[in-house]
Amino acid sequence: MDIIKDLFGQRERYVPMTADAFERLPRHVGIIMDGNGRWAKKNKLGVALGHRRGVETLREIIRHTDDLGIGALSIYAFSTENWNRSPEEVGALMQLILDFFASEIDELHEKNVRILILGEKDVFQPRQRETLIRAEERTRANTGLTLNICLNYGGRAEITRAARQIALDVQAGRLSPDAVDEKAVSDRLYTAGQPDVDLMIRTSGEMRLSNFLLWQCAYAEFLFPTVLWPEFTVKDYDEALLAFGGRERRFGGRLTP
Repeated sequence: MDIIKDLFGQRERYVPMTADAFERLPRHVGIIMDGNGRWAKKNKLGVALGHRRGVETLREIIRHTDDLGIGALSIYAFSTENWNRSPEEVGALMQLILDFFASEIDELHEKNVRILILGEKDVFQPRQRETLIRAEERTRANTGLTLNICLNYGGRAEITRAARQIALDVQAGRLSPDAVDEKAVSDRLYTAGQPDVDLMIRTSGEMRLSNFLLWQCAYAEFLFPTVLWPEFTVKDYDEALLAFGGRERRFGGRLTP
């Protein structure tokens, strides 16, 4: 842990921007936190330490997102495909889940943050599953930042789940086939009631969604900074938010001259 603190201390001092410094802020930010393993390799560390260092970055980004008054932040913590990684890496990630909630839940709750787990929780070990459920239940009534933590999550699986629920509702007579529209799908997603993603950030320079919030990112603005996630700073985040504010969002229409 000392080496993590030492590397963490190498960051430059930076005064975060305040909300009034931005021309426009997104309502919902999605982040694919990519590059933990490459950062660990670059620093000749085990991959587990790369993920642990990534949690330090995540803590800063959550706090700044909350300070800016952004309504929702979705983070890709563990995908349905990540189970294919080595047992050692999966085990380290599962332990990080427990450690994160143990160290952060009090502060998040005090800051009025609502935690939602996006993904199927039944596959987790009992202790992990109970930790996730308790975090959701404890923060359920909070009205500040909604923190969506995608765990055992896949965008296709989420849409398939919504389609299955629609089929059951139609079969039971609770929903008319003529009423199956985009809202009917959105209302059955994990993010029901939340705005779609306005800004999607994937660190490390990789340019793909990797099955992340496929429905919600339909009209998101995309940014792919080359910095690895453990090195992603609040300054980098502010620059991404500034870039978003400068984008022209047409949602399929054309700008009138």
